[in-house]
Amino acid sequence: QVDPEMTLLTYLRRKLGLTGTKLGCAEGGCGACTVMLSRYQTDTNQLQHHAVNACLAPLCSLHLVAVTTVEGIGSVARKLHPVQERIALSHGSQCGFCTPGIVMSMYALLRNNPTPTMGDSQCFFLSGNLCRCTGYRPILEGYRTFTVVSGGRQNGCCLTNGSAAERTCPQGATPLFNAAEFKPFDPTQEVIFPPELMALSKSQKRKSLRFRGDRTTWLQPACLDEFLRLKWEHPEARVVVGNTEVGIEVKFKNMVYPVILAPTFIPELTAVTHTDDGEFRTFTIDG
Repeated sequence: QVDPEMTLLTYLRRKLGLTGTKLGCAEGGCGACTVMLSRYQTDTNQLQHHAVNACLAPLCSLHLVAVTTVEGIGSVARKLHPVQERIALSHGSQCGFCTPGIVMSMYALLRNNPTPTMGDSQCFFLSGNLCRCTGYRPILEGYRTFTVVSGGRQNGCCLTNGSAAERTCPQGATPLFNAAEFKPFDPTQEVIFPPELMALSKSQKRKSLRFRGDRTTWLQPACLDEFLRLKWEHPEARVVVGNTEVGIEVKFKNMVYPVILAPTFIPELTAVTHTDDGEFRTFTIDG
């Protein structure tokens, strides 16, 4: 039986001893606790990978979800993953406390898009990961090696070909790292989604869940009608998706919510859809 108030981070560190995922701000702001969640979507037969803050993610919300931590992608004892290697060799880690979260944000991006642009990299992990030491430049330079753009201007890096597009560099310099020495990144060799979890996802599909703790009951309805019925029966229930508000109130304000409603399985409450009408184009944002 899972305690509805337990977060994924607490479970990883205290129950499983996986301490690579760090506790920083404890409110979803710094990204040191970032892990990758993978879910099999039965309606589209596709996998979805998301980088999330484990310090806020309720453990109850992870039914049929695969969790990948920084220990799971590589280590010095086995073999470093190219993401881990490149952030280290490009001097992208100083105190190191934020590094596991930054690694996992970039890893999740690569699982969704093996050939990202620099814009993807900056938007994806810089928007959710803070680093107080490096100034981000060495992190960006290391992760630039995964992208489809060059290291310099339109003609490539002036340190390697002697040209900076319109003009020649006035003086040379020694690069901080040699990208040719990095281990190659092969997206076909990543850990697969657990087959048994995929089989469960297909067999169970949407199933109502209920978890009871000492102070809180977690209700996860399977459809919109059930959600509306539960909300009518429990008008005081708080609705939780990302847990960015309730999670912080429970931690820092000592709030107690006897009933929590989680619409995780309800597409009508976890997506925003605009129809193609005039200047609007159809798009969907997953919750």
